[in-house]
Amino acid sequence: MKTYIIGDLQGCHQQTLALLERIEQAEAGAAAPAILFAGDLINRGPESLATLRHVRALNEASGGRIDSVLGNHDLHLLAVAYGIRPEHKSDTLAGILEAPDRDELIAWLRRRPLMIDTDGHLLVHAGVLPQWTPAQALALAGEVEAMLRGPDAAGFLQQMYGNQPDQWDDTLRGADRLRCIINAMTRLRFCTPDGVMDFKMKESGTADKGSGLMPWFDVPGRKSAETTVVFGHWSALGLQMRPNLIGLDSGCVWGGQLTAVRLQDRMLLQVACPAYREHSGKK
Repeated sequence: MKTYIIGDLQGCHQQTLALLERIEQAEAGAAAPAILFAGDLINRGPESLATLRHVRALNEASGGRIDSVLGNHDLHLLAVAYGIRPEHKSDTLAGILEAPDRDELIAWLRRRPLMIDTDGHLLVHAGVLPQWTPAQALALAGEVEAMLRGPDAAGFLQQMYGNQPDQWDDTLRGADRLRCIINAMTRLRFCTPDGVMDFKMKESGTADKGSGLMPWFDVPGRKSAETTVVFGHWSALGLQMRPNLIGLDSGCVWGGQLTAVRLQDRMLLQVACPAYREHSGKK
């Protein structure tokens, strides 16, 4: 069975359908492939409700062969649905929040994984801190997943936001520990060589000269460097294909493309997208 990973959908439902059809055509006559999404299923695009409903239906009908990791926009929806955060002016979440199946959609979304280990690849929405081995990262993701799926999910979501602590320490506990994990896995782009996360630079694929920052995956000695990490989240960076790294956010909602990669041979499938939104610096 082949495995495809698809970049950030962000509510671009028609492009999602077109890309899934391309995958179906590519695998005609073969076993149904596993299909994984890199998070940010919803928000900013025009059809967040239809997109979320469709991915949920695929997941449930496939017995888990089709699934998605959580992205920062997915977590934002959870926080808004629980009354913890207000909607932003740029959000396209109203359809979900007003839908008759809202509660079922939210319950499904909060049970999605933060990280998936598949076919020797590590799938995460944003990044992996340089201090973490793949095994440690998966274990830490499990801590957040357990909290989101548990009875105190609302309490956790109330404490989820904030930029501190901005560096991992094995002694972190409680909300600080979980916040650091979730920030790295759903928000990380740049960090210092010793793993201090930066959350200010959002519009660029390269760090400002003299900032001391670099993309998380370029940190020397990164402990996950021997495992291929697949991620989305970084539209300004664009498609990245390196020996041990695949970046799949090719800017669907911003007028770029929606991209899928087949892990076994790195075959790419892409669908062109209209510019549903102009860049705002908050991608």
